[in-house]
Amino acid sequence: MANYAVCCFDHLRVALGLSFVERVVRAVDVAPLPDGPDIVLGVVNVEGRIVPVVNMRKRFRLPERAISVRDHFVIARTCQRSVALVTDAVSGIFEYAEPDIVVAETILPGLEYIDGVAKLSDGLILIHNLDRFLSLEEAASIDSAMATSGAA
Repeated sequence: MANYAVCCFDHLRVALGLSFVERVVRAVDVAPLPDGPDIVLGVVNVEGRIVPVVNMRKRFRLPERAISVRDHFVIARTCQRSVALVTDAVSGIFEYAEPDIVVAETILPGLEYIDGVAKLSDGLILIHNLDRFLSLEEAASIDSAMATSGAA
């Protein structure tokens, strides 16, 4: 059994391993990060740490929209850094058993960001792998942009 935080984006539900999630907070204004990769909307201050804000809609090829006061940031840790993931909502913490999960490799080999899919009675939930979330180029671009802007 594994625990996940489930994030919602329009009709899409994405599960993040609870061990990656630090907290969920209401969305706030995002400061721009010049020269950051396209997936990064900017940066926010989280308890004195400057954290890049990642556009999950872009990662999942969903229609773009402006951040609203109803949105949330999931503050999470990847293997390289903390990030703020913009979500429409977080529907809660859930526990999924192995029989409920189909491994991504059996669905389509080579999926970059997805570990698997949870099959539930009310639909599917993509299980997102935050350690493979940013490409090496995106991670390097974030590092460079944050160093240049003095946000590092």
